[in-house]
Amino acid sequence: MAAPRTALLAHLQTWRPYTLWYPGLVGLAGATLAGAHPTTGQLMVAWAAPTLGWVAGHYLGDYYDRDLDALSKPQRPIPSGRLSPRTAVATGIGCIVAVAALALWANWRAVAVAAAAMAGIVAYSRVLKGRGLPGNLIRGVLTALTVLFGAMAVQPWPPWRALPFALVFLAHDTASNLVGTLRDVDGDREGGYGTVPVRRGLRRATHTAAALYLAAVAVACAATGLVPRDTAGYLVLLSAAALCGAGAFGLLLRSPGHLAPALALRAHAVLVAERLVLAAAVVAAGAGAAPALALLTPLLAVSVITQSRMRSRHEFPAPPLADGGPTLPDPRP
Repeated sequence: MAAPRTALLAHLQTWRPYTLWYPGLVGLAGATLAGAHPTTGQLMVAWAAPTLGWVAGHYLGDYYDRDLDALSKPQRPIPSGRLSPRTAVATGIGCIVAVAALALWANWRAVAVAAAAMAGIVAYSRVLKGRGLPGNLIRGVLTALTVLFGAMAVQPWPPWRALPFALVFLAHDTASNLVGTLRDVDGDREGGYGTVPVRRGLRRATHTAAALYLAAVAVACAATGLVPRDTAGYLVLLSAAALCGAGAFGLLLRSPGHLAPALALRAHAVLVAERLVLAAAVVAAGAGAAPALALLTPLLAVSVITQSRMRSRHEFPAPPLADGGPTLPDPRP
C-alpha cells in the first residue's frame, strides 16, 4: 500500500490544495455578475471548469519545470520520482479535455474563452514564465478570463459590468505572480529563467508588484458603482482584502534589497489567502454578503491550514530560512 499512498500524495502536492479554491471562487464571482438567476448546474460549471484548468496548469507547469526543479526543488513530485513526467502530461491533458466538455455543455461560446485560457497556461509554462513581466502578465490574463468564463456559464455573453472586475483580477494576479518569483532568484538564475527579479533586481520587482496591486485596488474601488446587489458587503470584504495586501507588501517593502526566501514566501502566502477574500468580495457584489461569507470561511480555513502544513516543504528542499538567517542580496541595487 506504500506505493499508492506515495502516488496519491504526489498528486495532492501537485494540486497545491492551498491554492485550489481560488479559481473556482473567481468563476463563481463571474457567474454572480451575470445578472441572471444561475442554475445549480451553471454554478457548478463556473466553479469546476476553472478549477480543473488550474490543476491542468500545475501538472503541465511542473512537467515543463522538471529540469529547473531538479536543480532547486528536488523534493517536488516529478524530480523526486514520485510522479512520472508522462503521468503529469496525461493528467493535465485529461483536465483540459474536461474543461472543454464543461464549457461546451454550458455555453458553446465559452469554449473560445476556455481555449484561450488553456493556450495561455501552456504558453506561460513553456515559454513566458522565464521572460520577465510578460510571464507574470499572462497569469493575470488567465484570471481575468476566468471572470468572463464564469459569467458566460450563466448567459451567452458576459455583461459590461464584469469587465472592470476582470481588470481587477488581471492586475492583482500579475502582482501576486510577480511576488511569487521573489523567493526563487538563485534557482531561476541557475536554470536560465529571466524573471523580473533576476533581470531587474529584487527592489524593482517588489516596487512593480506593489504598483500593480495598488492599481487593482484602485480599479476595484472605482467599480463600486457597478456592483449589482450588495455594495456594503463588497466594500467590507474589499477593505479586508486590501488590509491583507498591505500587510504582505509591508513585509516586502521593509527589506526590498535583501530578502530572505522564507520572508518572500510568507508575503506570498498572505496574498494566497488575501485573494480568496478579494474573490469573495466580488461574489458578495453579485450574490450578497451571506453566501460570500458562507463560501469564504471554510475555503479560507482550508487554505491557511494546508499552507502551514504543506507549502514550505513544497517550496524548499530543506526547512525554510529564518528571518535572521542568510538573505538573497539584490543583484541590481
